Amino acid sequence: MADLVYPELSYKVIGLCFECYNKLGYGYQEKYYQRAFSQLLKRDKFLFKREQKHVIRFEGGIIGRYFIDFVIDNKIVIEFKVAEQFHNTFRTQVLGYLKATSLKLGILILITKDGIEYKRYVN
Repeated sequence: MADLVYPELSYKVIGLCFECYNKLGYGYQEKYYQRAFSQLLKRDKFLFKREQKHVIRFEGGIIGRYFIDFVIDNKIVIEFKVAEQFHNTFRTQVLGYLKATSLKLGILILITKDGIEYKRYVN
């Protein structure tokens, strides 16, 4: 555990993802899991931002925008996906968020018919 980035905070956040799934079950769109997760974060008094907008700048201009599902405690990026397997595009998306925000840890939450799976990405 000593090598993990934010082990205690990430453990709690992932636990809330499992709680969210256990209460809702499978079969909803991402936005409904995100809303339920948001309610759990509020209930447990986490500091978080939902759908945080972040612009990408290049030579003084804006070349793009990200809307990050969740930023927890200004430390962890959380991205939800409803899919049956991890895809490289999901990984690339989370790594882009980390690079754009300079945050250290991103967690990709995959909602499948068999439950929650997750991957941690370190910047």
